[in-house]
Amino acid sequence: MNSLAYALLSVLTRESMSGYDLMLRIQPFWQAKHSQIYPLLSKMEQAGYVEHILVEQSDKPDKKVYSSTEAGLSALRDWLSQPSADLVTRDEMLIKVYASWLGDRAELRRHLEDRIVACQKRLRHLEGLRDKYSSDFQADAGAMDLLSPAFSSYILIRRSLQIVNSDLEWCHWVLELLMQQELASGTDMTSTT
Repeated sequence: MNSLAYALLSVLTRESMSGYDLMLRIQPFWQAKHSQIYPLLSKMEQAGYVEHILVEQSDKPDKKVYSSTEAGLSALRDWLSQPSADLVTRDEMLIKVYASWLGDRAELRRHLEDRIVACQKRLRHLEGLRDKYSSDFQADAGAMDLLSPAFSSYILIRRSLQIVNSDLEWCHWVLELLMQQELASGTDMTSTT
């Protein structure tokens, strides 16, 4: 199994859900698409790690709701004891920024501004999740179980917030550098380099 399979199992050990709901649930810590999740769930089911029930819906097509099996839980526990893989970052925009000296200043600015908009949207979503989990802990902070599913979700959401805030700060910093260069040279940011 790959890391995404373990991510799905991690969610399914907490709660049964559809493939779509799984995709939404793991977004704070793993970016995955439908095209990755559904075939993987099928393979995991063939291997005995998950099972599904079919839920009939009157206004939509029936949906499969997946649950972890004992074999899935056992595989997840075994995986937890393994060393983690090295951090992998794949960010297309960063490659474009790296090569931006070959292109148009306006394009670089657009990439940064688009990232800011995307980060702000993600930030609002994560803040809502953080508030949902933190209210549980503020109500009874003295009895917080640091090994509970809610706490592990909360700390991952906080980590995601730090990453998004750092990305926003960096984008604003680069835009400020570009603006300073424009003012110093008297050039128009919409012109090519």
